[in-house]
Amino acid sequence: MAAYAAALPLWLSASPVAASSYGAGIENSQWYLSESVFECSLTHDVPGYGRAVFSHRAGEQLAFHLESELPMMRPGKGRLVVEAPAWRPGVAPRPVGLVDVSSGSRAVSVGNREATLMAQGLLQGMQPTLTRAARYDDRPVRVHLSNVNFSGPYSGYRQCVAWLLPVNYDQIRRSRVPFASGSTSLSEADRRLLDNIVTYVMADSTVERILVDGHSDSLGSRIDNRALSEERATVVADYLKARGIDENLLIVRSHGDQFPVSRRHADNRRTTIRLQREGERPELQQASGMGGEFAG
Repeated sequence: MAAYAAALPLWLSASPVAASSYGAGIENSQWYLSESVFECSLTHDVPGYGRAVFSHRAGEQLAFHLESELPMMRPGKGRLVVEAPAWRPGVAPRPVGLVDVSSGSRAVSVGNREATLMAQGLLQGMQPTLTRAARYDDRPVRVHLSNVNFSGPYSGYRQCVAWLLPVNYDQIRRSRVPFASGSTSLSEADRRLLDNIVTYVMADSTVERILVDGHSDSLGSRIDNRALSEERATVVADYLKARGIDENLLIVRSHGDQFPVSRRHADNRRTTIRLQREGERPELQQASGMGGEFAG
């Protein structure tokens, strides 16, 4: 820990008394749980600064970000620690690490490791604290999260996570089922992917279209390749329908070897599944050739 402290700029180890501190007190500390099958989040208002948010999207891990409408911190590296609140003197702070501070409204975003350490600290009665120089002078700015009223919403968050979908929209909005040469058979991995797509679509009523596009490599005749790509698209569409997808959502097309995505034949033997939500631009869902919008 001594080596960690020695590597920090002097202002990072300055006394908290000299800093501009932002954080909720015992009287106004609240954590708000938002829950759905798509995302679970815990939001905490930081008076005078903005909001702190723990978020857990379906198919991902716990993450954390800090928001502020006014940029108060200088872009660069900030020091993130888990320290004891003022009413618990004598407890040594635990360093989490240096984190990037940006100039945007979402000044800090960290991944699962840092977010988990912060949540564990809150459960232990500690307060995660970020310190960074002010935007326009060298005065330190400190933002801390209060542990008061955290444990109850966190318990609700854990229950919410247990019911999250296996994937989120970004993870499956463009999916690819590969095929061996001349094959139209689905593997177990393919079926798991398609099952996840079905689970997601059944939960998200904003999905209004599912485009299923069959493709082949350029080996063989164009007539045979077109027929093969049609079989590949059909086998995927039939699987989706068998699992409960409304056939009115499906648009099934076959392209033969018309839209290669690579010079490698194996990359072009595929069926793609692309989801379209209400309000999304349909032109972004069109198949194209190498280097185009659609990446296979």
